[in-house]
Amino acid sequence: MSILTKEFYDRNTLTVARDLLGRDIVRVLEDGTQLECRITETEAYIGRLDKACHAYGYRRTARTQTLFAPPGTAYIYLIYGMYHCLNFVTEGEGEPAAVLIRGAVPVKNGDIIAKKRFGCKQEAMSAYQQKNFLNGPGKLCRGLDLTRAQNGLDLTASAGGLYVCTGSPPASKAVKTGRRIGIDYAQEAVNFPWRFYL
Repeated sequence: MSILTKEFYDRNTLTVARDLLGRDIVRVLEDGTQLECRITETEAYIGRLDKACHAYGYRRTARTQTLFAPPGTAYIYLIYGMYHCLNFVTEGEGEPAAVLIRGAVPVKNGDIIAKKRFGCKQEAMSAYQQKNFLNGPGKLCRGLDLTRAQNGLDLTASAGGLYVCTGSPPASKAVKTGRRIGIDYAQEAVNFPWRFYL
């Protein structure tokens, strides 16, 4: 499988959010081990008009600076002081927009991912753990050992140890849309149907 290029991310954020479903995130650990997950859920955030976006109205802070980076950059931030969230910067450089990766399923080295999440191999996971394995942005980052240390990585090259491959995009009829989760503060943006999932 080939790595998704800058051109893939340099498009309308809603298009990218839908098109990321079925693609494979590859995380290369320091010892060279590759963890791989298939994306099953995304959310789009567009700063120029979206009150749920950290850079709404082109607001630049130390936290949001990465949102203005070139398309295909990893934007990782911390919420509630404990959970990391993985986003992929989209659209042209200077246009703050990104796709949050909300959920995935393991494809390669699931036992290592399970160990990072629950301290056990996949086969030893309880039914509850299986149901809640990587079905949230914080859970995904924990399973892939992603933190703010990977913020700003170029997703279009393998050198940084984090990239996305072509994977297996689903049939369009398999893709569902809905309202995004956990943005009750965002006024009218609460109702934007910018969540995509399988």
